[in-house]
Amino acid sequence: MRRTRIVAAAAGVVLMAGLTACGSDGGGDDDKGGKGGGDKAGGSPAQSALAALKAASTTTEQQKSARVDGDQKQTVQGQAMNSTNKGSFDWSEGGMTGKAEITMQGGAAMGAGNKPMQARYLPDAMYIQMAAGAAQGKWIEYDYDVLAKKAGPSGAYMKDQIQNNNPARSVQLLMATGKVKAVGSESVRGVKATHYTGDVKLSELTRMQSKDLSESDLQALEQQFQQQGLTKERIDLWIDDKDLLVKKRETAKNKQGTTSVDNTVYYTDYGTDVNVTEPSGAVSFEKMMSGGAGAGAS
Repeated sequence: MRRTRIVAAAAGVVLMAGLTACGSDGGGDDDKGGKGGGDKAGGSPAQSALAALKAASTTTEQQKSARVDGDQKQTVQGQAMNSTNKGSFDWSEGGMTGKAEITMQGGAAMGAGNKPMQARYLPDAMYIQMAAGAAQGKWIEYDYDVLAKKAGPSGAYMKDQIQNNNPARSVQLLMATGKVKAVGSESVRGVKATHYTGDVKLSELTRMQSKDLSESDLQALEQQFQQQGLTKERIDLWIDDKDLLVKKRETAKNKQGTTSVDNTVYYTDYGTDVNVTEPSGAVSFEKMMSGGAGAGAS
């Protein structure tokens, strides 16, 4: 169980850097705000908002890298898993590579004592340095192909997202709904930005954002969302006057309140250098599963 939660937290970081799936709630008025509210194009407020997001999508994707930090709060069947992260990611080759420091809190920490874990993300695998337990200090390799097989549709979805994602995708998804609204001008950590919001049905979201998933995997994911009572996601984006995404929040909650997601991520230092290498001496996830070195951490 602990290992599963650690994988979920680590995967959540890179999905947050690009796009996470699950949301609902939020709000906003159809105000004009800042540059994005009505300067990008004539016509209706909705047309102006879509034009602003199109510019932001192009500019953000062209930057190829950024520093990210944020927090991920999840509750599944009443059980909370929270994590915070700081890192840097590169999407110049199409997928996400990078590194991050992850701190899990509450029940998800499972004895880690809020100690930060180090994570590295490469094209074919992610590596996590354990912060507690029998495997403390060891690097564990999670091959994306193996995770796709072991974790079923959820693993396949994670692999697809890591290998085909970047921050501009969340902008593109909100554009694809055609129902985006400009909320107004706000300050994001001292940076003036325009706030945009919109809702996306999860059944549509998984199909729009997944590049390589099979039809059976897509249907299985949709069934999982239905079983959890999640039907839609709210995406809130903040775009600065340079047409760059500076903040993203995605939220979801079922009617009972037993399952929810609230993810927020901030983007800074676009174009930063990201150097990440495979750690030496990493133990494979399969070996851990079969009771090999460090298996006591499970």
